[in-house]
Amino acid sequence: MKFSDASAQPMIEARALAFERRDERIFGPLDFTLVAGSIGLIEGDNGSGKTTLLRVLAGLLRPTAGDVRVLGAAPGSEDARAAAASMGHLLGLKGDLSALENLRIGIGLYGCKAGADPHAMLERVGLEGYAEEPVRTLSAGQKKRTALARLALLPARLWLLDEPYANLDRHGIAVVNALLAAHADAGGAALVTSHGAVRFHQDVSCTIRLPA
Repeated sequence: MKFSDASAQPMIEARALAFERRDERIFGPLDFTLVAGSIGLIEGDNGSGKTTLLRVLAGLLRPTAGDVRVLGAAPGSEDARAAAASMGHLLGLKGDLSALENLRIGIGLYGCKAGADPHAMLERVGLEGYAEEPVRTLSAGQKKRTALARLALLPARLWLLDEPYANLDRHGIAVVNALLAAHADAGGAALVTSHGAVRFHQDVSCTIRLPA
């Protein structure tokens, strides 16, 4: 059953959040809340600060001003790291290892959802027959599908996704939409960046628009 926004737990809460680099404002101030069972969208042109905002929420950068909490904890804290998983342009896959081995490494580092199976997840994302193939031999879209399979296996409740539709055909786009829907229906939440080239087909509860 999908969580309702009225009773769902806040996953991210940001108040007057801003970031500057060399005294130049990159984004902000921003105020937004993302609750369990929902999908949020960060919109903006290239260079508007979408990736920087995700890095702040992941605790990789410290905000210049304002406050943000991930499940009530500061970004980058042990509790926040346990709650969130990120996927960006650099997928973090080991090219000499197979798709299946990359999934198993992710499980070994971060755990696995109860009952989840790596082989079944590879089939779910359209990689049936590619489990034992070295990742370096896969196409860009197949590498993205491998990273999506790894993400979907992890127990993290919050997904921070930077352009998850990049390098995917229409079937791959449908895979992303299905994974987002299942994650939200299970009480998770996701914050997704997009420059508008592709829109996902989920209900958006939170839209953050960054000016160019």
